[in-house]
Amino acid sequence: MAVSGFEGFEKRLELHFFGDDPVTVDKMGLRLLDFESLEHVLHAVQCTVVSAVGNHFFDAYVLSESSLFVYPTKIIIKTCGTTQLLKSIRPLIHFANNLGLTLCGCRYTRGSFIFPKSQPFPHTNFKEEVIYVEENLPNNLCYRKASVMPSKLPSYSWHVFTASDQTQLPYFALKPHSPDVTFTVEVCMTELDRLLARKFYKKAGDSKTGDSAGKEMTELTGIDNINPGAFICDFAFDPCGYSMNGIDGDRYSTVHVTPEDGYSYASFECVGSIYDDQDDIVETLKKAVQVFKPATVSVSTTSNSHEVWTRVAHAMEPLGLKCRSCAMDEFPAAGTIVFQTFTAARRK
Repeated sequence: MAVSGFEGFEKRLELHFFGDDPVTVDKMGLRLLDFESLEHVLHAVQCTVVSAVGNHFFDAYVLSESSLFVYPTKIIIKTCGTTQLLKSIRPLIHFANNLGLTLCGCRYTRGSFIFPKSQPFPHTNFKEEVIYVEENLPNNLCYRKASVMPSKLPSYSWHVFTASDQTQLPYFALKPHSPDVTFTVEVCMTELDRLLARKFYKKAGDSKTGDSAGKEMTELTGIDNINPGAFICDFAFDPCGYSMNGIDGDRYSTVHVTPEDGYSYASFECVGSIYDDQDDIVETLKKAVQVFKPATVSVSTTSNSHEVWTRVAHAMEPLGLKCRSCAMDEFPAAGTIVFQTFTAARRK
């Protein structure tokens, strides 16, 4: 293990808003934020936009450190490295308020950092993160919970903080893609197969742009087959590393890769509906994990349905990955979060 290197494990922040003007909320909402405002937010986090794509439902940005998704009443920022993700909360609330939108839900999640001592404030430890978030949230988000979900692997745990305004929960229930029917799956993979990881390096002397090199990596590695129906916005970094956002109707998926030997890491995240064919998520997860053949995998599912997390093992076991631990907890407005860890069966 390297003494220090690039931190692959992402920090993820999801903010939900509501507004009284149905035209603003249902049509564009947060998507009306101009690029200058987004740049201001990302400057506080210490990252930049490298590529972007949008459709009728949302906008997706590939960042210098991971991804940003902007929906009319929801924003998701996922950043890796030594970014200061939580510093986005205050400016996002400010810009949303200017659009007539009020924060009503917050969820912050992350795994265990490979290089925790390299993290800047407020990410020095989970306690500091929780204090910082709580100081920057409005008082109406009074239902709050912080938890570190353990595993049998000492360096793997899942950190979760949620906060919600209880009076706004009925609002979400009225939406067709509310937390009641949707689920989020966050996959973290370490110790990637070395040969597969090498595919995420740009060749020496390669003059391709990040966009064209990224497209080549997407096709070469089979990432384009994870969800063949998605439109992919991809980017390859110099000298190595890769990010991709997929958009498919109102659903996003995202892949990020830090391929350096000694601290190799990849993540995959997607959303779905409990009304989907239950085999869909199994096949999707299988395809995503097979791209990297990692020695260790952790999977966090956020859903109000017990059907989703039980399918995860069906995807992992045929790949020679054995479930080592499973933790479950309930969170206000977020639902049930289940954190499972898997290791290659040959490893004990």
